[in-house]
Amino acid sequence: MYVIKEVKTRRDSRRFTEFPNKLYVDNPYYVPALSMDEEAVFNPKKNPAHKYCHVVRYLALNETGKVVGRIGGIINTELNKVKKEKTARLTRIDMIDDIKVTELLINTIIDWAKSYEMTTLIGPMGFTDLDRMGMLVEGFDVLNMAITIYNAPYYHEHLEKLGFKKDADWIEMKIDWPQTIPEKIVRVSRMVESRYGYRLVKLKNKKEIPEYAKKAFETYNKAYMNLYGFHPLNDEMMEYYTKQVMLIVQLDYIWFVLDEKDQLIAFGIMMPSLALALKKSKGKLFPFGLFRILKALKKHDIIDFYFVAVDPKHQSKGALALLMEDGYYQGEKRNIKYALTGPELVENVKIQQQWQDYNPETIRRRRSYRLEF
Repeated sequence: MYVIKEVKTRRDSRRFTEFPNKLYVDNPYYVPALSMDEEAVFNPKKNPAHKYCHVVRYLALNETGKVVGRIGGIINTELNKVKKEKTARLTRIDMIDDIKVTELLINTIIDWAKSYEMTTLIGPMGFTDLDRMGMLVEGFDVLNMAITIYNAPYYHEHLEKLGFKKDADWIEMKIDWPQTIPEKIVRVSRMVESRYGYRLVKLKNKKEIPEYAKKAFETYNKAYMNLYGFHPLNDEMMEYYTKQVMLIVQLDYIWFVLDEKDQLIAFGIMMPSLALALKKSKGKLFPFGLFRILKALKKHDIIDFYFVAVDPKHQSKGALALLMEDGYYQGEKRNIKYALTGPELVENVKIQQQWQDYNPETIRRRRSYRLEF
């Protein structure tokens, strides 16, 4: 016998956040999210997305009151208005291997979505394209990234039995770090500098980030506009993510490209892998989590590609070569072994072609599902 409880108290919010950490405590491939970040995402006082989203969280409890599942729901009213849709998103779904729990969670979210006259459920998706999204369907025996979702194989089996269909797939790749910089990268970098007047900008102080961040996110909005589930960031969301970037980014791993008129036309962010640091710290900053994260930032041999964006007017001209050239030198200094891409839509062939010369290996696939009701 299972019952549903809506998350309304701080205690239940913590139980919601910590449930997957307990569920996967013995799983060698699971990497917890930073608990304080997960709490902040669902705090309307901290996350501006709540101003245009209806949000709910539920726990599934057994007869003794133990948490056996969780699920969140998001209705992005602005995106629905623009796309003329009636779509809700399921988010943060985790449960024990009992389809009765999964069915209870899904039915609860459907009932909630219907109360707002929604007719479609997709996900797992987050508030924005920068949030955690996509249910793992391949690659269960590889250590997860710090910024993505891990789940057991039975998750997608449960959803498919309940009538969900594939809506979109993302893949993640492992890319060898080259021993020497590819001549092609150097050649294209010099060409775009002379032909288009492109130039690479590296920052000397984190205080400079806000100066470039708004233009960078505007470029991001334009570049990602037509991708699955994308909703442009407004000024408040740009500021929200800028603060997050300033907390964790290393200046060696953030790049901006300007054109001959000093207009920002591309940017990219990489990060040292924080997966092991977060795993050892169980998603907590204290007592040792902060130390482990700082250590990983200083000494590392794996790089995570967070995201890159090029203004559509400047795509296919070679601007990425400038980022890749300096990125190679930064990695060479640290003896980087390989890099991991974040989730890339399988249809996003342009970005996947950038890795062709680096022995790319697809190591994970994740999926967004759809259910009409």
